[in-house]
Amino acid sequence: MAEVELAMRIRKSGETRLRPETRLQIATVAGVWILWEALAWSGLFYRDIVPSSFKVIVAMGRLLATGAFYGHLGTTAYEVLVGFAIGAAAGVLLGILFGARPFLGRVMNGYILALAPAPKVIFLPVLMTAFGIGVGSKIAMAALSAFFPTVLSTAAGMALINPTLIKVGHSFNATAVQMVTRIYLPALVLPVISGLRLGLGVAIVGTLIAEIKLSNAGLGFIAIQYYERFRIPEMYAVIVIIFMLAAAANWLMTRLSDRLGRHGMPSSAEISGAA
Repeated sequence: MAEVELAMRIRKSGETRLRPETRLQIATVAGVWILWEALAWSGLFYRDIVPSSFKVIVAMGRLLATGAFYGHLGTTAYEVLVGFAIGAAAGVLLGILFGARPFLGRVMNGYILALAPAPKVIFLPVLMTAFGIGVGSKIAMAALSAFFPTVLSTAAGMALINPTLIKVGHSFNATAVQMVTRIYLPALVLPVISGLRLGLGVAIVGTLIAEIKLSNAGLGFIAIQYYERFRIPEMYAVIVIIFMLAAAANWLMTRLSDRLGRHGMPSSAEISGAA
């Protein structure tokens, strides 16, 4: 009995210990923070080029206490979410279409592969000419940024679907909507989520770049305003807040991927039953 209790205690103590990679991550963050503080107090840089993290924290507190900040945060969130939804929806639908129609996919593949690596900021003057300097051009920038990772990931996932499942759907005369909802989308969960994660990241970046270039609202706008006024701690505070929000969004997408990924691909019996 005593041996069992001892084994249980050893097992529990092992479970409560931090994993090696977690300890290394914590040590890395601590090392970067110590190095940052050392540079901040070293006098090697001009004043506030590398501000102390304590100054940044104080600036962040002041920023979060002002009502105007949440107006800018709401503007950026609206631009990112609406643009991401438009770009992601278009990317998923066209990715499925290109995968279901191989000839069309081969025709469009060259154009998409040519445009996907291009920095989307080069389209910003065109978007601002078409949609103005307000939220419209930022939404368009987010949509354009999110579209390419999503369509590429979805089209690649379509190529990996078991052909037997598609044949079963056709043999039961499934409609186009049934093929998409019962076969394609369940089998594309992981590729689509991977594309959405990348798409959300570049949508955030594209929106912030557009706000920095020409805007009168948003987190990118206030960050460049602080830079131009040489209020560097406040600028870093905005950057830290953006990083935290982006990390939270990526965590949510990861959780969604883990949850949806458990469902896996549909079976032939499930398809025949649905049809």
